[in-house]
Amino acid sequence: MTPKRQLLFGLYVDALGMTDVVERCHNAILKRQRLLVGVLNAAKIVELHKNPRLRDAMIDCDLLVADGQSVVWASKLLGRPLPERVAGIDIFGNLLQLADRHALSIALLGATPEVNNSAREAIEKRYPNLKVAYSHHGYFTEAQSAMIADGIQASRADMLFLGITSPKKEIFLANHGARIDVPVQHGVGGSFDIMAGITARAPVAWQAAGMEWAYRLLQEPRRLWWRYLSTNTGFIWLSLKEMFHPSSAFSLSIRRTGERMVAHLSDQQPRGAADE
Repeated sequence: MTPKRQLLFGLYVDALGMTDVVERCHNAILKRQRLLVGVLNAAKIVELHKNPRLRDAMIDCDLLVADGQSVVWASKLLGRPLPERVAGIDIFGNLLQLADRHALSIALLGATPEVNNSAREAIEKRYPNLKVAYSHHGYFTEAQSAMIADGIQASRADMLFLGITSPKKEIFLANHGARIDVPVQHGVGGSFDIMAGITARAPVAWQAAGMEWAYRLLQEPRRLWWRYLSTNTGFIWLSLKEMFHPSSAFSLSIRRTGERMVAHLSDQQPRGAADE
C-alpha cells in the first residue's frame, strides 16, 4: 500500500513518522535505489512561493516530510493531518544509528573544513561500526563540483549527508545526484555544526513546544530576528489563506534532463531560505 501523502501549501508531503522514514531509507540502501529525502518547514513554505528553484527542489524529493512543528499544527488545522514532526537533524541521527547497526558507509559534504573534520571525528567516535567513506567541506566552486561528485561515487557510500544551504545543496544533487550512486541523499543543513559541538540544539521541551526557532533566535538575535519575524508572519498568513483557498499542487518551473532538474551552482541564493 502506498503511504498517504497530504497536499499542503502546494506540495505533497508524506504522512510518515520517523520509524517509517528510516525503514524507507533502509530499503533504498538494500536495493541500491536512489531516495532523495527532503524536509519542509515554515521558512521554506514562505520562500518557495517566491523562489522557483527552491520550489522545484522540494517537488523533486522522493520523500518529503514535515521538519517544523508549525507545519504539523497547520496540517491538522487544515484537516490534512501529518502524524508528527520529522526533523532533518533527527533523521540524520537515526540514519547514523542505522549505519552503526548495519556497518554501513556514509559520505559527509558541507560546512567549513574545520567543522567538517570535527563532525567526522565526532561521528566516528560515537558510531564506531559505520564507515565514513568520503568527506569534503562545503566551500567548493562549480568547477570543483564534478570532481567532488566523482569522489563520492568512487566511495560507494550508502548514504550522503549534505551540510550545505539551499539552493546550493539542491543544485549539486540536481546536477550530480543521479550519477554518484548513493542510495540515500539527505540535506542536513547546520547539523554538522551541532555534531561538531559548535552550536547547541534547543532542549527537548523547546522542541516539543515548537519553539526551537526561538532558542536559535536567543543564540543569534542580531542575525536572525528579522528572518524569523518575516517568516513567522508570512507562514501565519499563508496558513489562513490555505484554510479558505487551498493551493493546487505546484508543477516544475524548469526543465529536466533525464530524471532530475537542470541547474547551476552560480544561480542566486534564495533570500532568507531555511538552512536545512
